[in-house]
Amino acid sequence: MSLRLTVHRGNRQIGGSCIEIAHPDGARLVLDAGRPLDAPEGVTGLLPASLDLSRPATVLISHPHQDHHGLVDELPADWSVWTGAASARLIALTGEIGDRPASRIFETWDSYSGPFSIGPFTVTPMLTDHSAFDAYMLLVEGAGRRVLYTGDFRRHGRKGGLVDGLLARPPADIDALIIEGTNLGTDKPVQTETALEDAFVALFGRTAGRVFVAWSGQNIDRTVTLYRAAKKTGRSLVIDLYTADVLDRIAEGTRLPRTGFANLKVVVTSGLRRMYASRGREDFVARMARDGVAARAVPLDAVVMLRRSLIGNYTRAGLIPTARDAFNLSMCGYLSTPYCAEPLEWCRSAGAEIAYLHSSGHAAPADLRTLAAAVSAKAVIPVHGENWDSAATGFERVRRLADGEAWAIP
Repeated sequence: MSLRLTVHRGNRQIGGSCIEIAHPDGARLVLDAGRPLDAPEGVTGLLPASLDLSRPATVLISHPHQDHHGLVDELPADWSVWTGAASARLIALTGEIGDRPASRIFETWDSYSGPFSIGPFTVTPMLTDHSAFDAYMLLVEGAGRRVLYTGDFRRHGRKGGLVDGLLARPPADIDALIIEGTNLGTDKPVQTETALEDAFVALFGRTAGRVFVAWSGQNIDRTVTLYRAAKKTGRSLVIDLYTADVLDRIAEGTRLPRTGFANLKVVVTSGLRRMYASRGREDFVARMARDGVAARAVPLDAVVMLRRSLIGNYTRAGLIPTARDAFNLSMCGYLSTPYCAEPLEWCRSAGAEIAYLHSSGHAAPADLRTLAAAVSAKAVIPVHGENWDSAATGFERVRRLADGEAWAIP
């Protein structure tokens, strides 16, 4: 008998990923338990109906984005959940900030852990390149079958060499490749972070005043890119308390920028100060304030993190955009949401230059095809994409599944 693969959700959508691999002896692995991207805030009961909660399972979370881990707390309490060690810290932070502290303790692996056993399965986490820090592909072996799940990945970030290494030495004899396809059929920007850094250097060089930038605090590659570009142009990168918290949790033992580094400051706003105090983290705020700056004192040549929730604090402190400044939206796909539209309009109405320097956190279509060709799996299972039906040219041996359809891997 063989492994049975079920994509409970994600065959024809981005996000909300939930994939099951069942062993003939009844053991089950669930790869990701993601919250759908279009799920209204606060709504529960979103686990796929086809996922059997009455039988034991072990969950593997590929990376710390909510569309891959956001439903973990809805799973049965006796299911163990595994993820990368840094991912566990970032998932915990997401829960704390959202006032939804994680209700379970994660089992963790590290990037150097190598293969480990879960019942009849052997799992090998493979650190990969993605806009999420500590993202992994997962190789699952059992019942004489080998399944490779890409999770979310790209090849053009600061860890692209990890994917290049896999392409040079792909895992052999893969029976099923479960591959994401976020960027298939799109024209999202996929330039390298190095090229993006050069573009930011040019923007910072031609801007007389401050440069406001909107980006995700958990996009560590982008933080590094902005920090390097700021340093090259003699500017300081000014981040908010949340982004400082992200770096504080993962930067130890790495070369990542964090508080105490030259050209890096933390803007301590009243809103985030109160939020952290309400969670009993006054000591953290005090520690960040040692390398901090009040909003009213942010230098005129700073590169300043901007998000919707900071606008009120900035305005009251007199930190407002002018025609000498610039604004860059370094996020993709959120232009129509208040989260991005309000910062954009706040800067545009002041006459600031508007730029759009960004690179996707997901693989370019050509790189998706290159990886599929290199792995040469006996079957390719498309997930995490909206355009697989119209843009699958170049992929061989595609096995299209419906959400909830169980398939015995030949």
